Amino acid sequence: MIKIVILGAAAGGGVPQWNCGCANCRAARSDAAKGADQASAAVSADGEHWFLINASPDIRQQIAATPALHPKAGQMRHSPIAGVLLTNGEIDAIAGLLTLREGSPFALHAHPRVHSILSANTIFNALKPGVVTRLPMALGITFSPALPDGSSTGLDITPFAAPGKVALFLEDHDGPDPGDTLGLRITDRASGRSVVFLPACARLDDNILAKLEEVEALFIDGTLWRDDELIAQGLGQKTGQRMGHITMQDAIAALGTAKIGRKFFFHINNSNPAWQPASPERQALEAAGWTIPAQGMEITL
Repeated sequence: MIKIVILGAAAGGGVPQWNCGCANCRAARSDAAKGADQASAAVSADGEHWFLINASPDIRQQIAATPALHPKAGQMRHSPIAGVLLTNGEIDAIAGLLTLREGSPFALHAHPRVHSILSANTIFNALKPGVVTRLPMALGITFSPALPDGSSTGLDITPFAAPGKVALFLEDHDGPDPGDTLGLRITDRASGRSVVFLPACARLDDNILAKLEEVEALFIDGTLWRDDELIAQGLGQKTGQRMGHITMQDAIAALGTAKIGRKFFFHINNSNPAWQPASPERQALEAAGWTIPAQGMEITL
């Protein structure tokens, strides 16, 4: 069994973004139900011990809104969060780590590239080594994360490189590295069921498509509906490809015949018209068998 809780599905900035006046952000300011936190999810094999997929800047409020992640009754200091799995070093994936600095032990799993980013920024020393264990993930090598007491989680995780780009705040300093953008295939050892999280991906080449076959659920980059979306709306000058993101349209086309169970878009930008339930874009993706997950949505595979 794999249990998944969606903590947020929006891209960096969330909906509404603090400085954005697009249609989606305006709607979210007038109706909080139309808002969305930045992308993160929690995964568990037993419903008691959880691993976060990225630590968004909204993680404090996401944990507060998720009873499964609350301290156990009767304990003054406790957390069911056993670890964090990072898929990249972008701010919207790592900033929430600073909220988890209050002394509860957990394991921090990331590619060595991302660990080097954290090590180079001394503010992350707030995650004390004796409390937060930093563990490397190697591309293509399956590992089984352990619980704090050393026992098995029952999950096997295989990280793989995806087409993407270096973190935005490093663009002027570093070149791309295979560890900059990861996908994670998470398998329940008992049932053999798998889910893939791929919150950032520039394109779906044959290598990536092969890693997505026959999974029970897929959460994939849904940042933009169309490549020139920000330009067309007057919100910026970058295309989706420049930012390292495939479009929803291209993902739908590429995975039209793939043997995948449930298909979800994840990490959706505030500019994306598919946020609106009545939009032609939402109707098109739902007709193709895709879902935009609601915040707090619980999925059991």
